[in-house]
Amino acid sequence: MDVKIKLYDSVTAKRSGRDNDEPLFHIGQKVCLLEGIVNDGTYPHSPIGTLMMPKGSIGYIKTMGEFLQVIRVYEVHFLGGETVEIVGCREHELEAMEEYVDSIQEEKEFIEAHRKRMQELHSKNKS
Repeated sequence: MDVKIKLYDSVTAKRSGRDNDEPLFHIGQKVCLLEGIVNDGTYPHSPIGTLMMPKGSIGYIKTMGEFLQVIRVYEVHFLGGETVEIVGCREHELEAMEEYVDSIQEEKEFIEAHRKRMQELHSKNKS
């Protein structure tokens, strides 16, 4: 084993220096690739070093997870990819193309406002 390789475990590991504590991107958010993605050996159907997705490609966050419990990886669906369409990306490789809108929170606020209007209307009709 190479002594220069730094190993991580779930007990003592901290997040990679490039990741924020909270995710920068959310599922469904439109993003742009800041760097070309090259096969590092994790994609078995093309040789290592093959360009999988060029810089500037536009995609959408499909899911997010963690590699070794310390490195956040976003599964990004790029439309019209030549070799692949779904690529794992790190935060520093992506830029948001639109503000994230939490549709669930928006819907909760709409329902709460509707309830309030209905209660006020009901109160007026009772009087």
